Amino acid sequence: MDFVRGRIRLDAARYKGARWYFVTFCCAGRGPVFGDAEGASWMVEVLRQEATSHGFAVYAYCVMPDHVHVLVMGMGEASDLLMFLKILKQKTAYQFQKKFQRGLWQKRFYDHVLRENDSVERVAAYIWMNPVRAGFCKDGREYPYSGSFVVDWKREAAPVEAWVPPWKETTEKA
Repeated sequence: MDFVRGRIRLDAARYKGARWYFVTFCCAGRGPVFGDAEGASWMVEVLRQEATSHGFAVYAYCVMPDHVHVLVMGMGEASDLLMFLKILKQKTAYQFQKKFQRGLWQKRFYDHVLRENDSVERVAAYIWMNPVRAGFCKDGREYPYSGSFVVDWKREAAPVEAWVPPWKETTEKA
């Protein structure tokens, strides 16, 4: 029997406008592409450029060796998360392919459109604590490839009640 992937996206209109979005996208084969300063810094800079050009404020980000987390806010009705991520992944994949002759990203990504009861601070803390959970540092503020382009994130990164992405809730409760 052939495996058929189900549709995992909401209606495209849900990804447009002044909304908060939490997104995780992973490297192909979960390879440690951003495991060095050059790769991780490059990803941070491309993220900054593309967020600005697509009308998104990056409240929190963390570039891990094999994946990237972002918490972004659309700055207006024209902000289009799917287009932003498509262009971000295309540009980085093209440059990576030219340099290393292999693919950079998994095809899909995980996303969560924040709801009224979702705490931006808790989601941001989840992102900033990712290197601590992975054992890279004891305090998330020490990790050089985490941050925010809009707030003093080292002050904002104070511990708060734990948050778990919706796609992980079922696996972590089991």
